[in-house]
Amino acid sequence: MRSIYVMPFGAEVRPDGSVRFRLWAPAAKSVALYLEKSPHDYFPLTKLEGGWFELSTGAVGPGTRYRFQIDGERAVPDPASRFQPCDVHGPSEVVDSAAFDWSDNEWRGRTWEETVIYELHVGTFTPEGTFQGVERKLEYLKELGVTALELMPIADFAGTRNWGYDGVLPFAPDSSYGCPEDLKRLIQAAHSTGLMVFLDVVYNHFGPEGNYMRLYAPQFFTSRHHTPWGEAINFDGADGRTVRDFFIHNALYWLEEYHLDGLRLDAVHAIVDDSDPHFLTELAGVVRQRFEGERFVYLILENGDNAAHYLRRNLEGGPCWFDAQWNDDIHHALHVLTTGESDGYYSDYVGQPLRHLGRCLAEGFAYQGEYSEYHRAARGEPSSGLPPGAFISFVQNHDQVGNRAFGERLIRLAPARALRAALEVLLLAPSPPMLFMGEEFGAASPFLFFCDFEGDLAHAVTAGRRDEFARFAKFVSTRGLIPDPNAPETFRQSKLDWGELDQASHAQWLRFYRELLSLRQRLIVPLLRMTSGTRSEYRDFQNQGLVVEWEAGGTQLRLAANLGDEWLSSMTLQPRDTFYSSSPEAADASAHGRLPPWSVLWSLQS
Repeated sequence: MRSIYVMPFGAEVRPDGSVRFRLWAPAAKSVALYLEKSPHDYFPLTKLEGGWFELSTGAVGPGTRYRFQIDGERAVPDPASRFQPCDVHGPSEVVDSAAFDWSDNEWRGRTWEETVIYELHVGTFTPEGTFQGVERKLEYLKELGVTALELMPIADFAGTRNWGYDGVLPFAPDSSYGCPEDLKRLIQAAHSTGLMVFLDVVYNHFGPEGNYMRLYAPQFFTSRHHTPWGEAINFDGADGRTVRDFFIHNALYWLEEYHLDGLRLDAVHAIVDDSDPHFLTELAGVVRQRFEGERFVYLILENGDNAAHYLRRNLEGGPCWFDAQWNDDIHHALHVLTTGESDGYYSDYVGQPLRHLGRCLAEGFAYQGEYSEYHRAARGEPSSGLPPGAFISFVQNHDQVGNRAFGERLIRLAPARALRAALEVLLLAPSPPMLFMGEEFGAASPFLFFCDFEGDLAHAVTAGRRDEFARFAKFVSTRGLIPDPNAPETFRQSKLDWGELDQASHAQWLRFYRELLSLRQRLIVPLLRMTSGTRSEYRDFQNQGLVVEWEAGGTQLRLAANLGDEWLSSMTLQPRDTFYSSSPEAADASAHGRLPPWSVLWSLQS
């Protein structure tokens, strides 16, 4: 089976072997195709209406390296390049997408109820730091009990190491991870193993190095809106239609040409669009129409605004637009409970972390329009009418680990018994859980902020990173010790050490995760499939006890937990069929309305 996504941008190999080149360059007077071979060849593109330039030629083929020369002067890469073998400033390469022979034509994906996500960074997940390296770990991930890989952004970025959120060529997998065929082989192998693959995409800004669009298409950007990371994208101004199409085609391209199972849209609260329909709802509508009835395709949001309307369900209980959102609220509440930290955004959860946790488990968001002291504004929209599947839960992710000054994982910040209890809550609750690479074996390696810039930009990023923590008293004396993001050693320190699995303590953590995820698939997933309607409620006791009950299809799932350092008594617990307890002691004590410190019980009753 061959797959090629046809779009009005970039280089496309036609069935007759010719190649069509197309560029939107409304600020250019002329555009020529510049070939990298020696001596250099130039082919002028025909100027069309609306700022478009186009050329079809049989003089080039797959593997040809090319750039676009603007107004006879600057040669730039193709903004819709399918591959950049020599990084963001180098030539683009013509890719024959139909050359890859897919063998996953029977794959339809997996149901959302089964979803357990494993977020990973390709460059630090394995020693090789490549797509092939990830492929070699697929059986391990299947045995762990996850059902979906979520790759941090892979769009071509400057240098050889980056988190991925500085991408500037959104159609090109970064060459430091491998070629397009390597990524396709990884996805195909994942499907044959029974694993879905999601991709993190960034539609709110371009990275600071290697984006040439302002030279020939300044209409891509707007000064009417702003983002924390760079120029805002023009989704709602003059010429915004082509800009919107660029990103909508990007989403369809990844899903169709690469057979991906879903996309996670980064920080959509930074996508400012005053038009109707909003870019996000238009994109989701197009994707749903394209794949409806063909296979499962999922759309996930990261949205600091807790805008619940994007998660709205239709009359059949399916998503109108987006399937789910990363739930930062549940992370923050659990982090405060397990570590006692209160800096920054954690300050919003310090007063009643248990109540915030209970509300997340039963209703989705903790902040549903209430005033946030940290944000100094009301935050969120009502979410209690949405199903648990609309909220992705986690105790760690790349942001929450990597945005710490020293990239410490939770295992270094919280007592082991507190961390275990948090995971016993999260991994068996109805909402789909997400793991961050290495947490399942208690990885000791940090995940630091790293990049590979040069010159003034590199110095600015390093200084900015250290200034970011200047307001925290505990970093005053250690500010100069915060790792330099541009240092190769910072990247190397962030790689997982798979040799840790040979140590008993790390192997024990892995068994713990496997046990809980196996139990989830065996008992929780069938319950989630019973009905689209779930009723839930929560009660907290003495600032450390929590009971949450979900009812679906005539079956009641109940969590009873003591998330504190003292014994908890006087909990009203009706007899239930307990299928999981932190310890035999906890199960015995619960019969008398008592729970030991940091203990969790799960039960089912029909």
